[in-house]
Amino acid sequence: MNRKGKVSFEDHYCGIIEETDNGYQFSYSPDYLNDPLAKAISKTLPLVKGVYNSNTMFPFFDGLIPEGWLLDIAQKHWKIDIRDRMGLLLVCCKDCIGAVSIEPITKK
Repeated sequence: MNRKGKVSFEDHYCGIIEETDNGYQFSYSPDYLNDPLAKAISKTLPLVKGVYNSNTMFPFFDGLIPEGWLLDIAQKHWKIDIRDRMGLLLVCCKDCIGAVSIEPITKK
């Protein structure tokens, strides 16, 4: 069940977040890294070639997921378990507050 999300920063595609069998991965796209104006999406995820790995959802991405009454609405509307952090990230963070957005990547 490897789900993926397209990560954009200030409306520019910058990388991919992916749920794996061992946790989560995030990597910046090569094109984004080659852009002289590229900025890191977070101080905890500086611009580097390669892949960031984590056993749990990266705190930066977890912080994008809504809380409180907005999380309650998301859970009831999409019937997503609060522990399904990737599911919540993919359905709730296309238009979240701040410069980063996540869109689901669906297999065709």
